[in-house]
Amino acid sequence: MQQFISDLKAAGIGEIKTNERLAPYTTWKIGGPADILIVPNSKEQAAGAIRFLHERGVPWTVIGRGSNLLVRDKGIRGVVIKLGPTLDTLRFEGTTVYAGASYSFIKLSVLAAKEGLTGLEFASGIPGSVGGAVYMNAGAHGSDVSRILKQAEVILDTGELVVMQAEDLKYAYRHSILHTLPGIVTEAVFELQAGDRNEIAGAMAAYRDRRLRTQPLQLACAGSVFRNPEGGYAAKLIEEAGLKGRRVGGAEISTLHANFIVNTGDASAEDVLTLIGEVQEIVLNKYNVRLVPEVLVMGER
Repeated sequence: MQQFISDLKAAGIGEIKTNERLAPYTTWKIGGPADILIVPNSKEQAAGAIRFLHERGVPWTVIGRGSNLLVRDKGIRGVVIKLGPTLDTLRFEGTTVYAGASYSFIKLSVLAAKEGLTGLEFASGIPGSVGGAVYMNAGAHGSDVSRILKQAEVILDTGELVVMQAEDLKYAYRHSILHTLPGIVTEAVFELQAGDRNEIAGAMAAYRDRRLRTQPLQLACAGSVFRNPEGGYAAKLIEEAGLKGRRVGGAEISTLHANFIVNTGDASAEDVLTLIGEVQEIVLNKYNVRLVPEVLVMGER
């Protein structure tokens, strides 16, 4: 292992950390350590890291801002890659927007609004990175990434840098081909439309006010835990089942929004997973609806 780490450091592929606890890298503030954490500071370093690992047959996982992620308590074996701040880039060319994978999705929506561009209003409450949003086909308020994405730059698991068109990503509800085709998004190109700044600002203000009233944003959480079932809402089913406030250890179903599980201070991943399982079982028994989690679960049991 020491020789491997020495070789990694010598490869010039970014900052290398060992046995790095991942809880601080997630919005749930939960998670065990990564054997090795690599933080590349350019797309070239990221591609070099992937090539290095591919040539040696070493498994790797990528994380963004950790807003839709649950890392198990024993952590993640192998290598975790987290893109560095130099991929936090943004530029506008007319109605076309070029955003680096590390860029805040919320900040992107705010700056697009200031440019008088419409199409990203839905993103104003999604606390992840651009790369994560492209990967997950993030969405809200009846829209999602698939409606505005033009293309994405992706590093494949061989280290090859390719450009994928929106149709190549095979988008579905909270899903893309990147779930089964390992790769790292390094940049996304969005095609927006010119709009009225006041109307855009008004829509975003309404979304913000609704979030503040209905979501437990002051507590560590990961956004919505379950996908909405066809023709319905997960939160409504969970609330009607009387599950608001239900706790397992330090994990609690929010009393404000039933599709949020909050970390009250000392929640473990096992607490969250147990609570997820209980919700699924109760809702299935009561309503014959199988709720599917939309959060990504990574790591060793």
